[in-house]
Amino acid sequence: MQCILQGSEVTSTITSPHQSSTYMSAPSIPNLNTLRRGGLRGRVRGRGGSGAGAGTTAAKGIQHDTIVQNTDHDAATSRLSAVDAGYLEDPFAHLLTPTEGVSRRLPLMNRGTYARTTGIDRIVDAFLSATGNSHKQIVSLGAGSDTRYFRLKQARRDVAITYHEIDFEANTRRKVNQLRSPAFSAAAKNLAGVDMHAHQVEISDDGAMLTSPEYIIHSRDLRQLPHQEAGLTGLDTSLPTLIISECCLIYLPPDDADAVLRYFSNLFPSGTPLAIVIYEPIRPHDSFGKTMVNNLMNRGIQLKTLEKYAGLAEQRARLETHGFKSGEAGTLGGSRSVDVDFIWREWVDGGEKERIDGLEWMDEVEEFVLLAKHYCISWGWRGYGEDGNWRSLPSTIPTT
Repeated sequence: MQCILQGSEVTSTITSPHQSSTYMSAPSIPNLNTLRRGGLRGRVRGRGGSGAGAGTTAAKGIQHDTIVQNTDHDAATSRLSAVDAGYLEDPFAHLLTPTEGVSRRLPLMNRGTYARTTGIDRIVDAFLSATGNSHKQIVSLGAGSDTRYFRLKQARRDVAITYHEIDFEANTRRKVNQLRSPAFSAAAKNLAGVDMHAHQVEISDDGAMLTSPEYIIHSRDLRQLPHQEAGLTGLDTSLPTLIISECCLIYLPPDDADAVLRYFSNLFPSGTPLAIVIYEPIRPHDSFGKTMVNNLMNRGIQLKTLEKYAGLAEQRARLETHGFKSGEAGTLGGSRSVDVDFIWREWVDGGEKERIDGLEWMDEVEEFVLLAKHYCISWGWRGYGEDGNWRSLPSTIPTT
């Protein structure tokens, strides 16, 4: 799964949902005037009671997993909206996601999808160019219906890369089936040079895992990964590697989320270039943040790490804790975190802003800023001999 912040819900005043990516479903946008008055101060109520038994707890856990898995469709349809409106180019999106009943999102949702995607794509580009033309590896946590591998191969047909995706079995089985459909297979081969029916492509007996020399889909529960002896098929710990988490880790309990980061951090030797990019909600303590959390809880969705990693400083400290800083033997590293409003203002050039402005009239500018300040992109790197590519990414932290 990936994450979605988006919107199947609306408030009584502003009929606009949120967007994000896949491992999650999103809150509705509160009334801006109400937020200014500080009127949305309801407490976030906990789920369950002290008398709940083990069976009830297990049932709730299964129910929450199902809710989280099902948000993949919401995330994919939000991407389709941004593609259809001209914000993004993705010829694979409609082929991977059923389009029945898909409605256009509001302009601020489309712009949010664009800013998030642009930010992550830029970090992926920095990673791919950081160590020249050497073979590299990407691991996408909770990938869901993400099409980044195919878009990457379309843009860089000759890129030397091994791409791993990890998600729940229900999502991987659905994706593997769709990837092998005639329409998607034809597009993958013609546009990206990827043959989904080549003899090297193997499908597991249950149809939930795909293995090929460059592209591997793993049917795994991330919570169990640090505790299982069997590693990830085809993962090469000697390759420069980028970990991508788009609203994925935030659904895990803090200890489990930290265990996943620790697992990958310990898996790769200190001298192997390793990088990470995380996209998540932040700032839960103001009126907007409280409403966001409350709306999601009412839908059975809990942002379990949000309190622990509530701001940009906490996100950076988290990455440093897991080794994304300068290390032994003179290897270079660091961490950065910016909100999506900063991405839009500083990472998108003037000409592209004009193009985006011309696509749709957006009269919810203040609402977009408010929404964008409650999501962040954090990235970290370690084990590099030179890290100019990483430090050149604009951030609020001085690069010297």
